[in-house]
Amino acid sequence: MTNTLPVDSLALPRFCGVPTFMRLEQNASLDGIDAAILGIPSDSGAPYRTGARFGPNAIRAQSVMLRPINPYRGGLHVFQELRVRDVGDCGVVPGYLEETYRQIEEAVAAIVSAGVVPMSLGGDHSVTLPQLRAVAAKHGPVALVHFDSHSDTWDNYFAGKKYSAGTPFRRGVEEQIIDTAHSIQIGMRGSLFSPTDVSQSVELGYEVLTTDDVFALGPDKLAERIAERTAGRPVFLTFDIDFVDPSAAPAVQTPEAGGFSAHETLTILRKLRDINLVGCDVVEVNPLYDGPGQITSLLAATVMAELLALLADGRRAAR
Repeated sequence: MTNTLPVDSLALPRFCGVPTFMRLEQNASLDGIDAAILGIPSDSGAPYRTGARFGPNAIRAQSVMLRPINPYRGGLHVFQELRVRDVGDCGVVPGYLEETYRQIEEAVAAIVSAGVVPMSLGGDHSVTLPQLRAVAAKHGPVALVHFDSHSDTWDNYFAGKKYSAGTPFRRGVEEQIIDTAHSIQIGMRGSLFSPTDVSQSVELGYEVLTTDDVFALGPDKLAERIAERTAGRPVFLTFDIDFVDPSAAPAVQTPEAGGFSAHETLTILRKLRDINLVGCDVVEVNPLYDGPGQITSLLAATVMAELLALLADGRRAAR
């Protein structure tokens, strides 16, 4: 069996070597692995702050602090259940979003064609659409589990442009690659452009839970709701780091006050069960705005580690 265990930080200090996600092997080969960490360093769809192109490597740099055993899932050793590599970054064309989309889709299509689960580090939220195209080409329309403070279902931005970080989950419905009857958006909050900013998602078929809804439900009931909504369908989970309150995650493209603490966020993710995860991403980290200690990048790395644990837990349960 292929050895994909990460470097042991008890044997070699974390500051040694070139940072990869959780100190995994960096290798573009997809042979013999279950999941691939892919960087997507594009912020050409950003309508406000730019700089999320630096997100993947900032997340990698902070991920060296993470350890392989997840105590919140019964002492699960993630990398004994899953063979994982950091496959590096896909190509992008800065400033040219549709050309970038083609390169992202090709990179993710190669991963899913190999029977490997793509787990990507963004990049702004526009990068999720080409990933969905590639994943849906293999699995059919996917159930979307979308953590965010914004719906990203606007029709256009700036002179009628159809592709941006604010439009991917409308385009995905129009392209019939998202199964909205089994999809859910979680964490919407804040001021609006128009009264329809949330209802437009409902009209597209999504279930929508605001931040207030999530606090009222609590983590256990929310996890049950997500499992019921997705109902065993292939799931793509997308996590915009602005789901978190800017006091805990300041380095985002579009900060939105009134969100979740780091602890509340991780508690929600640790409660997730019974999700048929076929792809995921963590997006919108903009390290140019991070505070001392790179707290946003560290939290984003921890979110991805929890998604790896979710996938590993599902594989363990299926054995």
